[in-house]
Amino acid sequence: MSAAAFVGADLVTPIGTVGGQALLVRDGRIAGIAPREDVGVGWDLVELAGGVLLPGFVDVQVNGGGGVLFNDRPTADGALAIAAAHLRFGSTGVMPTLISDDPEKIDRAIDAVEEAISRGARNVLGVHIEGPYLNPGKRGIHDARKISSLDDAAVQRLMRPGLGKRMVTLAPELAPAGAIAELTRAGVLVCAGHSMATYEQARDALAEGVAGFTHLFNAMTQLGSREPGMVGAALEDRGSLCGLIVDGEHVHPATLRVALAARGAEGLMLVTDAMPTVGSAQASFQLGEIEIEAQGEVCRAPDGTLAGSNLSMAAAFRNAVSMLRVDLGEASRLASGNPARFLGLDVERGRLQPGLAADLVHLDGALQPRGVWLAGEPVI
Repeated sequence: MSAAAFVGADLVTPIGTVGGQALLVRDGRIAGIAPREDVGVGWDLVELAGGVLLPGFVDVQVNGGGGVLFNDRPTADGALAIAAAHLRFGSTGVMPTLISDDPEKIDRAIDAVEEAISRGARNVLGVHIEGPYLNPGKRGIHDARKISSLDDAAVQRLMRPGLGKRMVTLAPELAPAGAIAELTRAGVLVCAGHSMATYEQARDALAEGVAGFTHLFNAMTQLGSREPGMVGAALEDRGSLCGLIVDGEHVHPATLRVALAARGAEGLMLVTDAMPTVGSAQASFQLGEIEIEAQGEVCRAPDGTLAGSNLSMAAAFRNAVSMLRVDLGEASRLASGNPARFLGLDVERGRLQPGLAADLVHLDGALQPRGVWLAGEPVI
């Protein structure tokens, strides 16, 4: 549709949630917001039966979905299948994420995402390489045999030109001096995670260019009375963004609220850390040699180790409202605006604002997805 007016739902805008308004979309972009009664001829009406209309979600940590684990299918088709699975839940932009693996697999993952983008997949935003440059002491479910050092070859691999955004999660205390700054200058978004870094080491990494913290509180040094740890550095900093897995099990809801009080909504973003079970009927999958089982909104190894989540961004959004006790506008910032800003894509997506892409999600009164649009075109 070239000119459409979305009516019948409240609009979650940067200045608040408003009712009785129409979202005007022309040629795939938001053209404006106007009172419904002022919508004239020439606009195709898209009738929404209540609920809220929001900017599509942006998820920077997606290991899998639709039965596909990116490590097992580091191909364009694999990336597209994962993105399609999450699109059903309102994620109009995702970063397929490769868990610690061999150098050849990293090359294939980067190539896969580049090919997917070259095919015109606007919901694939880039690639997130989570490891293998991690601290074995905080590896979590990552395969110890895959963990390696961030040597010059690894830095060059991460910096090689390509389409889309590039993220890497690493343990900053193990990175060679100057490596984080070199990656940052090349446009790579460096996140600290799976780390034994002290507060001072985390602060040094921030000064060198660390842009964010991967799943805050999980797999990192904690805030203590005499050693603030990486968590303390993250909560104190004002220039980075902290990813949060909001399922009530990765992090206690009260701890999530402490992070919100410390950083404010502008310093946090929701991530799913999703695994193949999201958007799939399967209840388990193989992660290397380990059988991983979905248990509610989390995934676990047989010994109880957390292994990502069974969480969609729509579920994370609902959890943010209930567990973080934020309003819809703040939840939208956490799920859309902030991750888009983190990726440097906030001039293109992440808000209901004239000029931005009409990537939209319609949630009903229970905050369940009822419609998703990419560039104004319906996809579910």
